[in-house]
Amino acid sequence: MDYPIVAESDGIKIRSNKMETDKLYYCIYQEKILLFYKEQNEMLNCYEIAEQEIVDKVKKSQSEDIEQILQKYLKEKNVSC
Repeated sequence: MDYPIVAESDGIKIRSNKMETDKLYYCIYQEKILLFYKEQNEMLNCYEIAEQEIVDKVKKSQSEDIEQILQKYLKEKNVSC
């Protein structure tokens, strides 16, 4: 399946119909991490992380580590998805 979130020079393209419910998606756009989450009732949530430390960690990490980095960050900030 194609990744439903794509960051391009002119903005972010979100294909919510390709998103799984209760799964966290992310992209990096303009030196920020944008997190997207689709709830059971099809409501789409978006969170922005602009803290340079976490943005740099995500940029440097392997793709399989990114979700762990983001989950740890969200837990530390007491944000639930």
